[in-house]
Amino acid sequence: MLVNKSNLEAVFLNIKTIFNKAFDAAPSDWQMTTMLVPSGSSQNNYNWLSRFPKMRRWLGDKVIKSLAAFKYTIVNEDWEATISVDRNDIDDDTLGIYGIQAQEAAYSAKQLPDEIDSELKNGAFTNLCFDGQIFYDTDHPVGDGTGDTASVSNKITAALSAATLAGVEASYGALRHAIMNFTDDEGRKLGLVPNLLEVPPALEGIANIIATADKLQDNSPNPYKGTCTVKVNTRLTSATAYMLHVTNRPLKPFVYQERKKPVFVQAIDPSSDDVFMRKEFKYGAEARAAGGYGLWQLSAASTGLG
Repeated sequence: MLVNKSNLEAVFLNIKTIFNKAFDAAPSDWQMTTMLVPSGSSQNNYNWLSRFPKMRRWLGDKVIKSLAAFKYTIVNEDWEATISVDRNDIDDDTLGIYGIQAQEAAYSAKQLPDEIDSELKNGAFTNLCFDGQIFYDTDHPVGDGTGDTASVSNKITAALSAATLAGVEASYGALRHAIMNFTDDEGRKLGLVPNLLEVPPALEGIANIIATADKLQDNSPNPYKGTCTVKVNTRLTSATAYMLHVTNRPLKPFVYQERKKPVFVQAIDPSSDDVFMRKEFKYGAEARAAGGYGLWQLSAASTGLG
């Protein structure tokens, strides 16, 4: 094939079409636990997470929910996946491999939110959230409605168990009960009901027993059947940690902040330095995005280390 402007545009239009189709078809499930927050600048401030009001009886003046003295900012990052095309492959009409590479680049671009989401979860036992505490922690400060502050935990250490009633109560049950008892800064129950149990592959069998089986492993009745669905996340790095989430509220436990959606880009100017010096054209995907932590009250977890 003659390498001229017209032919180059046709080649890369075809590759772009392959990329877009593969992007649309690629799976992605980050939305189950993570909320999309559009970004219009280099970073977003999430101090607003501390001032969500709850309806109260209107007696006298309205009570204004003030902004707590926390600072939580998520800075957008640049992401890319780039592929080079040798000019000889265009000369020789041997472009088949680049279609496959375009599909893989598109798959990776579609999976970017899932990658960021899993990175957040893998770091949730060490990274800070909006209240200045580690996301999964034993001492989140929460007002009790009397002017005092209590320490509230959304973290345990018990291993996930479906062996006995005592075992499931100390693991899954403890997380479920903790979330259902969380209160706001006025001491009122938030009314949260967790519905998604997220586990690594090593805990898939135990999680499915808790979620779907009539009986536990010792043949005793399973009181938690039907209380959650199970998400197996192959990107979780711990084989013992597990998480229980509330996913049926407008807010989610985690944040995917998107400044620029993944897009197909190309550099195909025949007079460019890359082509002149290295006979290479380039194409790929670019995005600007970042991840962060939402309301810790919407999730609880265990290290599973006893």
